[in-house]
Order: sequence, then structure tokens, then C-alpha cells
Amino acid sequence: MPGPTAVQIVLTDEERQVLESWARHPKTSQALAQRSRIVLACAEGATNGRAAAVVGVSLPTVAKWRNRFAADRLEGLSDEPRPGRPRTVSDSKVHEMITKTLEQAPSNGDTHWSSRSMAKASGLSQSTVSRMWRAFGLKPNLVETWKLSTDPLLGPDRPRRHG
Repeated sequence: MPGPTAVQIVLTDEERQVLESWARHPKTSQALAQRSRIVLACAEGATNGRAAAVVGVSLPTVAKWRNRFAADRLEGLSDEPRPGRPRTVSDSKVHEMITKTLEQAPSNGDTHWSSRSMAKASGLSQSTVSRMWRAFGLKPNLVETWKLSTDPLLGPDRPRRHG
């Protein structure tokens, strides 16, 4: 008994151009490039099994992206929004906090920002500041350079007191 018939994919010239560009361009996300290759294989008349073998994915993956493309065309290949709580901190607020971390000293006289002092100054929570610093690899409490002191009282040749 034959299985279900796959949806036929017919591309316009513009769609083919976009898909080929996505499949070839090194800056395209690997997921989108793979989806583009699946659709291109299907458009050439390949069965789901043949497209899966050519692209190196499973049959359900080919069926999913073939059907999504048939229903929504190029927009169907994009990732759908993920479940979970939406972001509450805007990109501009993130940029402002990162810039402040890198370019300004705390106004309370401290030598560097702590996550608590930055949270107070930026209006964000301390855990949000910590997460952002981790994401951007910032460690404002670490000094990246040091200078050897020329003060004779700090060196190993310092006169000792005997008493």
C-alpha cells in the first residue's frame, strides 16, 4: 500500500535565487541553509527519502520543511518564536548598561562596578546585570594590566628594621 503523497514544490525564479543564496552563503545560519537545501532538493522532484539522503537528515525533517514551505513559502523556513517568557529588557537598555560598564566609573568612588552597584545605577536587577556581564564576557572587577612600582620602599631591597 503506497504512503501519503508528498506536496509538490514549484519555485519561482526569485525563490530559487533566495534559497540558493541561503544554502551557499557562509553567514547564513546552518539551520536555514539546511532547510534551503531540503526545499531545493524537493523542488527538483526528489522524494522525501531521496531528499533526506542527499541533505543528510531524517524523513520527518524533510516532510516538515517541505510542508512548511508549501504552506508559507520562504517565511515558513524561519524559526518560529520559542515558548517561554518574552524578554523584558530592551536592546537599547542592554547597550546602555554595557556601555556604562565599559566607559564609566561608579559615582560612589569605587574603583570598579559591582553587579549590585550597576544594578542600582541602571535600574535593573542584580541577577540581570550578572547574566548580561556573563553573556558579554565582562569582568569589571578584574584588572587586565599591572605596573611594577618604582617605589624603593616596596622593593626587596627595602632596608629592614632591627630592633
